[in-house]
Amino acid sequence: MAPITKKDVAKLINDPSASNRAETAEKISKQFSDEELSENERALAEDIFRIMIRDAEVRVRKALARNLKQTPLLPHDVAVTLARDVDAVALPILQFSEILSDSDLVDIIGEGPDSIEKQRAIATRGTVSEVVSSALVQAGNEDVLVDLIGNDGAEISEQSLQKVLDDFGTSERIQKPIISRNHLPITIAERMVTLVSDRLRSEIVARGHLPEGIVNAVMTQSQESATIGLLGDDSESRDVEILVEHLHTNNRLTGGLILRALCMGDISFFEAGVARRASVSLINSRILIHDSGLYGLQAIYNKADMPASFFPGVRAALEVAHETDMDGREKDRERYSRRMIERILTQYGDLGVEFDSADVDYLMGRMLQLPSENSLH
Repeated sequence: MAPITKKDVAKLINDPSASNRAETAEKISKQFSDEELSENERALAEDIFRIMIRDAEVRVRKALARNLKQTPLLPHDVAVTLARDVDAVALPILQFSEILSDSDLVDIIGEGPDSIEKQRAIATRGTVSEVVSSALVQAGNEDVLVDLIGNDGAEISEQSLQKVLDDFGTSERIQKPIISRNHLPITIAERMVTLVSDRLRSEIVARGHLPEGIVNAVMTQSQESATIGLLGDDSESRDVEILVEHLHTNNRLTGGLILRALCMGDISFFEAGVARRASVSLINSRILIHDSGLYGLQAIYNKADMPASFFPGVRAALEVAHETDMDGREKDRERYSRRMIERILTQYGDLGVEFDSADVDYLMGRMLQLPSENSLH
């Protein structure tokens, strides 16, 4: 493009119409990236931009934004002014300009519901930092999040993905792009397993986010944890027996379920479950389970036809139960459960016993779901 000439200036003076101003804006902004411009010419162009970004005619400002959106030489103040303009002007700058900082973008995201189209432009930038993606997640618009999650150039923290699932986890519009991401934290993949359809669950496996065995274990865990969750901390013994009898009648009183209950600190369910499988009274079951000798627990355990590989873990869990009382403080059950699971894993390690992989996956999954030890104090 030829530089601005005296003829161009005269034309603007004699006919300062919107179309002439837009034409001039187009011409200057197109030649701004020309490496042959002198320092003085570039400074003059920048001054003209600062006048034109305040032009009342949208098409003038739009011409600037369209042609300056990807230039690395654009002054920061001009970029920010264009980015805060009406959507027709702002969107190209927001989507493409690398002049804007994370702070600029976060401020614009914070402008609320009126900035949805601007948020969508930001969500589709070539790169989006965790800071910016966090702000978009906090803003909480589903359309914006679909764009963000589907953008391979967007860095999204595990914490942000957890919030997305909290807010929109049942939406298939959200589920699909999450599963399609190149890298998915295992905690997110595990949580997705219980939220998505069978078809999308297969895709989780196909994309390598989780092995099929773990997906199946997580589904079992989810169903069994929900079952155990039917009983609150203050459930009466009779309630536990009714649930155990129901599960036994429907062939769902599995060894895995009984072990999971024990790991979650539900000793009453463990006692009742073993008693029912062994066909002995609950009183006798409790006496044998808590026998201080070597044979009581082993005898009732074998009679209940529980998996032999579980036994060292059960013994370790009961040791924790005997040593530890719940203190009634906040996160009491979480502290208790963490100690129990850690003891079980240590016990297997010390004995050199092969612990079934699905159950290791379950126990490690439980550990991941529990708050860190520091946060429990």
